[in-house]
Amino acid sequence: MAEPHLMRTSLYAGGTSPVKMIQAGFYNEDCLVYDLEDSVSAGEKDAARLLVYHAVKYQRPRGKYILIRVNGIYSRELDEDLEAAVRAQPDAIRIPKVEYAEEVKKIDAKIGAIEKKAGLPVGGIQLWCNIESYLGVLNAMEIAKASPRVAAMALGAEDFTASISAQRTKPGWEIFHARNAILMACRAAGISAQDAVFSDINDIEGLKTDLEMTRALGFDGKTCVHPRQIDTVNACFTPSQKEIRHARRVLEALAAAAQNHTGVCVLDGSMVDRPMELRARATLAKAEAAGIKIGGAAECL
Repeated sequence: MAEPHLMRTSLYAGGTSPVKMIQAGFYNEDCLVYDLEDSVSAGEKDAARLLVYHAVKYQRPRGKYILIRVNGIYSRELDEDLEAAVRAQPDAIRIPKVEYAEEVKKIDAKIGAIEKKAGLPVGGIQLWCNIESYLGVLNAMEIAKASPRVAAMALGAEDFTASISAQRTKPGWEIFHARNAILMACRAAGISAQDAVFSDINDIEGLKTDLEMTRALGFDGKTCVHPRQIDTVNACFTPSQKEIRHARRVLEALAAAAQNHTGVCVLDGSMVDRPMELRARATLAKAEAAGIKIGGAAECL
């Protein structure tokens, strides 16, 4: 399986542009997605597949989690996409418009067959499932658990709202249930929960407002539609110094309470117990993964 990696931000790079694919490796996104689907016209699918294969196989950017988004599950391009993608050996393959667990199982089997044929470790490539319809949301729990390869699910808000005849708005209440359904399915399966994109690349304040809900709900990351969104999204999912200090104080307070044979205590007038301990440890783990020096907190991990 792929090594543990930050998944705060994902950025798509269209498979028909060598310049954009090269440039994408120099931004600060954690996950780089080479795209064979929406950004590639029907007449350019073969050329894009070849370009993406060589980019991932021979010019892979360092320090990034690399994905290839293939064409739709029922498209005529899928088998050739999978053949090239598996042999390129990305960290994961991103599947669009997943609606049923059985679809994931079939793709898992296809990938396994290609791995065996190519002499690659079976199971070495993960899957990200894009949930882009009401059927995908209704079946999210089964999809998340459909294969050991599934490492993340992501909400595609534009297609989802179209599937339920809803209007897409910046406040995002029309996707509130879908967000929660996907998030809970990811938590049940122990995989990463990736939030929907914020499509207005010029509205950074609107993006920040959207991220307040994203983070409060408990998502792990978000796909960016433009490089200018990356630093804002990364900041949202990176603990602040204030949060790190508070997490350390929580663990220190609980450690002191344990010496008095109790699992709860009071910190700054609020009760601290096991759920707050788990949250504090998660905060420090995220900070460490992001390369933040947390001083003495390391011994608390």
